[in-house]
Amino acid sequence: MTIPIGLQLYSVRHECAADLPGTLAAVAKMGYVGVEFAGYYDRTARELRAMLDDLGLKCCGTHIRLDTLLGDELLRTVEFNQILGNKYLVVPALAEEYRSSRAAWLRTAGIFNEIAERLRPYGMLVGYHNHAIEFQPLEGELPWDTFFSNTRKEVIMQVDIGNALHGGGDPIPYLARYPGRAITVHLKEYSATDPLAILGEGDVPWQRVFELCETQGGTEWYIVEQESYKYPPLEVVARCLDNLRRMGKA
Repeated sequence: MTIPIGLQLYSVRHECAADLPGTLAAVAKMGYVGVEFAGYYDRTARELRAMLDDLGLKCCGTHIRLDTLLGDELLRTVEFNQILGNKYLVVPALAEEYRSSRAAWLRTAGIFNEIAERLRPYGMLVGYHNHAIEFQPLEGELPWDTFFSNTRKEVIMQVDIGNALHGGGDPIPYLARYPGRAITVHLKEYSATDPLAILGEGDVPWQRVFELCETQGGTEWYIVEQESYKYPPLEVVARCLDNLRRMGKA
């Protein structure tokens, strides 16, 4: 099973801010198939789509604030992403009011269920991306379980492997616990001894991650994200992709 590999552009955010067309061209030349946005660098959806099309890149998601998916803002977000050719709308973080207690997480799950229903006619999916706190117990339960056991199956469970491990949690069993929901997965390394470890050079049992994604997770995209840098960021993400090739995934 071949799952395409994208890059979360936050990994090269400073390069994108300085020269977005040049950075996208470099990413495409490395062999990445898609990119996930985390901001649009003051470009319109049509400008971004033209850049992607010229390079043969696909948009494999965007990280956006929850408030862009609420009320009248949702339709503007839908229109932008229709032009971009993106159907994965992922919230990468929540304000304290949405995650301060188990009850808050349950209310937030209800909000995501409503968004998922509103997005259904457009063929788009809402999702949530973890950091560390979701895998730290809160009132006797992990917030990750509170949230995903109370959201519709259409709500993307965007597991960030490295973030969870950095927080002391183990995200890997969740790929099986909530089957079919890890539609996009962030491949981020974790090492107990090297905070600058590049994907494939740390402690994550990647072959187990890939096995679960490809048999139970329903994964449609692997997305590389690197937030520590042994080398210049563009070199780091190129090395990540090279290591994935050595693991038989690119």
